[in-house]
Amino acid sequence: MTASAKWATGTPVAPSRRAVIAAAGAVIAAAGGARARPGPPSTVTDPPRDFRPGAAPTTYFTDPDVITIDPAFESYVVPNSAIRRLWTGALWAEGPAWNAVGRFLVWSDIPNNRQLRWLEEDGHVSVFRAPSGNSNGNSFDRQGRQLSCEHAGRRVVRYELDGSATVLADSFEGKPFNAPNDVVQHIDGAYWFTDPPYGGQLYEGLPDEAGGPSNPKGHLNPRLGQPAGTVTTRRVLPNAVYRIDPAGRIDRVLTDDQVPDPNGLCFSPDHRTLYVCSTGKGPGDTGPGGKGEIYAFDVGNGGALSNKRLFADCVVDGVKCGPDGLRTDVDGNLWVSSNAGRAVGYNGVTVWSLAGTLIGRIRLPEVCGNLTFGGPKRNRLFMAASQSIYAVTVNTQGAGPA
Repeated sequence: MTASAKWATGTPVAPSRRAVIAAAGAVIAAAGGARARPGPPSTVTDPPRDFRPGAAPTTYFTDPDVITIDPAFESYVVPNSAIRRLWTGALWAEGPAWNAVGRFLVWSDIPNNRQLRWLEEDGHVSVFRAPSGNSNGNSFDRQGRQLSCEHAGRRVVRYELDGSATVLADSFEGKPFNAPNDVVQHIDGAYWFTDPPYGGQLYEGLPDEAGGPSNPKGHLNPRLGQPAGTVTTRRVLPNAVYRIDPAGRIDRVLTDDQVPDPNGLCFSPDHRTLYVCSTGKGPGDTGPGGKGEIYAFDVGNGGALSNKRLFADCVVDGVKCGPDGLRTDVDGNLWVSSNAGRAVGYNGVTVWSLAGTLIGRIRLPEVCGNLTFGGPKRNRLFMAASQSIYAVTVNTQGAGPA
């Protein structure tokens, strides 16, 4: 008589060992509840990685998500230094900048219209500035003053040491900027910033007035959620890169035709080379549209640019690792945030040599929007990635304040 027949007649049959194990597994899974459900895919397949506080260590010599592509990268990897998630809770983290005197990191949470601060002393995180004008990129100049690019205000602001604020730029030739995105200071004292259209998105700033490129049907109300007196406008300028002369004059140094949809920018350690990211099209963008590439230019006296060249197409293993924020180290290597979308394992950071050769990668479980060097020795790489802030210690230093 078969086992099924015995059960049908009521005759007890001892279950097989396989059946017992399967049943026990089902009970454990049911008892575990949420713990038994599959989570988001990890950047490390074996073993799975857990970035939560108190999780088991993953680093026994070098972090498995710090990957050497070229032997030249090995000298920048610090053994036993693990990637740490310092904080999570943003809607879109951007623009990390290190304050060397205060020993803190400040960054933007753009949709939440605030800036946050992480203290190196004890890891405490608090709101630093709110509202922030839906700020995006931040940096500190050589006098220790914070610079911020505001989406909602369509302007670049400098926070003075006495607590006041100065508007450095809000228009060009009488026309309002689109949405200043990233800003950095040259050694000659000039400020350079990019002005793409991304702040015109409802999620990250203020849509245009009715009929504008990001609000063509006029269905969106840009005043919702904004304080009284908010001035709304519509985008009229093409995307561009600008330079604010130490005397205050504003010059357009790159057009959208030269670098479509300019985003992150930085200088080489000697400030003789400018690097600019060309990202994808923004809301209502009618220009050529960026292709996720990095361009380099020679910088001459007075900010004159020449010798445009493609530095990197940011394609890794056939995957487009879209660049956004970037910084150089003291050896001239370029550290670039990577947005590979759903290509798990390619979001994080790509590292390129002075010659434009990929030498290393840092994998994160979230899209990375921007990064900066900081810490007391400026040898800690801070990464603003979607909802979180990550950090890893490296064996080099960032080139200059950021």
